[in-house]
Amino acid sequence: MSNEDKIKQAFKDRDWNEIKTHDSWVIFKVMAEMVEGFEKLAKIGPCVSIFGSARTKPDQPYYQMAEDIAAKLVRHGYGVITGGGPGIMEAGNKGANSENGKSVGLGIELPFEQGNNIYIDPDKLISFDYFFVRKVMFVKYSQGFIVMPGGFGTLDELFEAITLIQTNKIGRFPIVLVGKDYWGGLMDWVKNTMLSFGNISEKDLDLINLVETPTEAVNVIDEFYSKYLLTPNF
Repeated sequence: MSNEDKIKQAFKDRDWNEIKTHDSWVIFKVMAEMVEGFEKLAKIGPCVSIFGSARTKPDQPYYQMAEDIAAKLVRHGYGVITGGGPGIMEAGNKGANSENGKSVGLGIELPFEQGNNIYIDPDKLISFDYFFVRKVMFVKYSQGFIVMPGGFGTLDELFEAITLIQTNKIGRFPIVLVGKDYWGGLMDWVKNTMLSFGNISEKDLDLINLVETPTEAVNVIDEFYSKYLLTPNF
């Protein structure tokens, strides 16, 4: 369906039978995706999600950093969850795979990406049609978020996680931004504009950690859970 057709469809009057047929089918598809996600991820153990751009190339520094972070996470006892695609996601799965750790891919079909990468464990690959179901899985089964440079999708995942923690809809877990050159301007705006307007509180800033190196990123995860006397269980 073209973009024009989607816009027209939004204004189209539908009779009750059309509504029941279409919306009921959507409900069952959502349920099916939820069930598959719960079944495959329920026993996965502690994992950290790595987010970032699908457009990052293997020869670029942030790809190599994401790969290093994932390998370090596995050595520290965590599995790795990514969005399953190319770029930073591929780097995360590749790093986990290189250390024989759990490598999870929560993929989604998009018109401008090349599909799932080859470094995901075959039994831990799930494909979604709905972004919101996919994000439920990220939040429910991750013990932390490591956020590499990315685009709108990365920002969406980042701010959803922050919002859910801020509003106590989920427990507090560490959120780590990697790359001060990339994220520094955003954090300055958050502090100088959002905070000064009173739209967030000072303590909300404590939810976000800004680091520069793979070692610092993994240390934030380790220090957070050691403070709460929690350790990975595998």
